[in-house]
Amino acid sequence: MAVTNIKLTLPLLAAAMLQCAPLALPAHAAAPQVRSQAPGYYRMLLGEFEITVLSDGTHAFPIDAVMNNITPAQVSRDLDDAGLAQPVQGSINAFLVNTGKRLILIDAGAGALYGDCCGRLLQHLRAAGYQPEQVDTVLLTHLHKDHAGGVLRQGAAAFPNAVLRMAQGEADYWLSETGQAAAPEFLRSFFDSARAAVAPYQAAGRFQPYAAYGQLEPGIRALPAPGHTPGHAAYLVESQGRQLLVWGDIVHVAPLQFPHPDATVKYDSDAAVAQRQRRALLDMAASRRMVVGAAHIAFPGLGRIGAPAAPGAPGASANAGSYRWLPVNYEGTPGTD
Repeated sequence: MAVTNIKLTLPLLAAAMLQCAPLALPAHAAAPQVRSQAPGYYRMLLGEFEITVLSDGTHAFPIDAVMNNITPAQVSRDLDDAGLAQPVQGSINAFLVNTGKRLILIDAGAGALYGDCCGRLLQHLRAAGYQPEQVDTVLLTHLHKDHAGGVLRQGAAAFPNAVLRMAQGEADYWLSETGQAAAPEFLRSFFDSARAAVAPYQAAGRFQPYAAYGQLEPGIRALPAPGHTPGHAAYLVESQGRQLLVWGDIVHVAPLQFPHPDATVKYDSDAAVAQRQRRALLDMAASRRMVVGAAHIAFPGLGRIGAPAAPGAPGASANAGSYRWLPVNYEGTPGTD
């Protein structure tokens, strides 16, 4: 009798299982791909200061046409090691420092000068909760288009209440007609864009280059970092013993210039000085364990520098004197780094 019951139950059980099985429903219209990034800002705390990194966008960096003192074989190997291929997208990052009393922007992106790839800094500034009118000071590392173009918007000051500052030597060089005439042809348009960028600030009495490096704001010091341009500066931001070095164009392509710090770019005004300055700031950042804010390392461009091991030591790189980029750990809720 038990056997008969089992035989009668099996068909019923199979039918029940079929009823519970998921049905193959017709697909709805496919969800469209978004094809855009999230708003480009990232926050961290530095002691009592709030740092907001702002992306102006990314652009294809022409390594073959621009980089010197590195061989094509080295370029190919190091990009492959990093999982990259040309054209490599270079980030354009700027750094907003809220001290609690003042709002200071370090570099301003390319604005309209690089086309549709970039010019997103103001959009991301607003997305981060700020308005351009709130910026008190704009500090430029140098007057190249991708750092200074963003201070201008449709011929007017993009930051209408801000004082625009950079090293006096940088201003003297890029605002000089004599310097423009003597410059290589590929750099001459940079002089025109520099003059256009500073013009509305000059007209408003808000253009104030500094004659001496040193403290410019409480917690912010300008450091000389020439080589890429004659008056190139870095900015050391410090609060409660914690330091952020915003170094401008010390490194353009991280996978190449950390293992090969002598690699230069044709835009360097003095390649030999740029090489020495790069090593000096890499060594300083590594020895002090400070966070670096890098203009052109993948957004948000925040990390520390791993110093090279001595040649022959365990863990030493095959490239003597090479450095390592150690990105900061992502924090969903910004805390003190």
